[in-house]
Amino acid sequence: MRKKTAKKKISLTDVELYARSVLEGKIVAGPHVRNACQRHLNDLKDGKKRGIYWDDAAANRAIAFFPKVLRLNGGQFEGQPFELTLWQKFIVGSIFGWKRANGFRRFKMAFIETGKGSGKSPLAAGIGLLMMMADNEPGAEVYSAAVDKEQARVLFRDAISMAKQSPAIAGRVVFSGGEGREWNIAYLNKGSFFRPISSESSGRGKSGFRPHCSLLDELHEHPTDAMVEFLAKGMKGRRQALTFMITNSGSDRNSVCWDYHEYGTKVCAGELAADDFFAYICALDEGDDPLKDESCWPKANPNLGITFQHEYLRSEVKKALGMPSKRNLTLRLNFCVWTDSEAAWMGREAWQSCERELDFSELLDVPCFAALDLSAKRDLTACARVWKIGEKYKALVDFWTPEETLSVRADKDRVPYLLWRDQEFLQTTPGVTVNYGHIAPWLAEMNGFHGFHSIAYDRWRIDLLKQEMDDIGLSLPLAEFGQGFKDMGPAIEALEDVILSGALEVQINPVLRWNVSSAVLQEDPARNRKFAKHKATGRIDGIVALAMAIGIAKLNKGEKVEPKVILL
Repeated sequence: MRKKTAKKKISLTDVELYARSVLEGKIVAGPHVRNACQRHLNDLKDGKKRGIYWDDAAANRAIAFFPKVLRLNGGQFEGQPFELTLWQKFIVGSIFGWKRANGFRRFKMAFIETGKGSGKSPLAAGIGLLMMMADNEPGAEVYSAAVDKEQARVLFRDAISMAKQSPAIAGRVVFSGGEGREWNIAYLNKGSFFRPISSESSGRGKSGFRPHCSLLDELHEHPTDAMVEFLAKGMKGRRQALTFMITNSGSDRNSVCWDYHEYGTKVCAGELAADDFFAYICALDEGDDPLKDESCWPKANPNLGITFQHEYLRSEVKKALGMPSKRNLTLRLNFCVWTDSEAAWMGREAWQSCERELDFSELLDVPCFAALDLSAKRDLTACARVWKIGEKYKALVDFWTPEETLSVRADKDRVPYLLWRDQEFLQTTPGVTVNYGHIAPWLAEMNGFHGFHSIAYDRWRIDLLKQEMDDIGLSLPLAEFGQGFKDMGPAIEALEDVILSGALEVQINPVLRWNVSSAVLQEDPARNRKFAKHKATGRIDGIVALAMAIGIAKLNKGEKVEPKVILL
């Protein structure tokens, strides 16, 4: 009996071999993958106590489906059987091999995060075809879901190509749409289908979707969890439905992708109990520097040397070292590093080294350089104040936002506006737009404390504030400050200089910290830079105001700002 059992464990050997090889250091892997492997081995030992067990035959069937049925498309692999690599066998075997006490699959959701080029999309497409045709599920609905139609079709095109090249599939399914324009694969014998959907046309309250398998591509590009939740709600009637999410690392820590990344790391580490959630998350270890040391590259790129070679990554690293604007993109896409923004501006550590609890008593009689970034409904209105004391620059930023829509915008922006309001880091004004009737008296009060030397402003909505100032007889030295490359470029350089030199001390404010982490820069052909609000991962009004205030404080050396000071 023992010998028969040993022979039977073919796929267990694949999955367990990978897990043990990783933990023994024979395969280079990052911390979260190591934890996932340890979780697997722990569950083999203790899983039955929690009502889960390993089904070797089920895992083996799923793994074998790929080379027996599927054919790859593209490049050197065109037409070849889809032979899973060992890390892919670990994923597929885990998802289909683990069962609950009732005999149905354990995992309902899987989150896969690897570097670019690791073959996530073909893997996901193969799982979709398996669950459409070989999962014993009548009327199986399989969806390739993404933010937009074109992205949803990337994964779906892999499925189309693999299905057409497969002798076992091509004659048993029907493709809808012309060559290259297919929008549906139908497996009529079971009443099943596979099709792409996107946030542009789905996930907006429509009903009727009953997914057996949901394949979510590039989760880091999803602005909210709307699509995930929409598909998950339709799975209620399915016995062993699967949500399979694939992604590169992202840049927004207030995103649905980051939420699942964090959740997955904690589940793999045993910090959270979630027997229905599988995660395979590639990451570097603390202290790894992929721009200097190639030995850590496999941690983020499990297919390195298989679907792409070291030369490709060397080329990407060379670009990152030669062009600072490419650095964060390379770290994020190729080495699974969650960066602060898509285009690097300021690192978290550098910014937080400037944060202080300021002593405001020393600022009362010091002339203040200020800047206003006004808003209407959605953005924040911000006023930055800067004082120059010796070689140091002291700064703080105040924020205002409409009260009436605060809760709705907190959900949309995925930040704790209500908490920040209660903690007095954020001020609110009545109504659905910022009421400048509250800001003008505040400016008058601050002017009484320390006197404004100059107040830079963006022209947007300044006339409304001027009217409120005029109504209370307030006269202040306002100076228009352009938002283009010419004016913002020097201001950003001045702000960077005081941050990196240690000359800036800024009052701690989580709203401002969020602004900093959200900031994205763009360049003109002359390499002048400005903040790009349309590319930012969150609100950046406070850091824009601070750059203007530092700009007039540092670059004008105590002189009144030019051009044109308007005295009201």
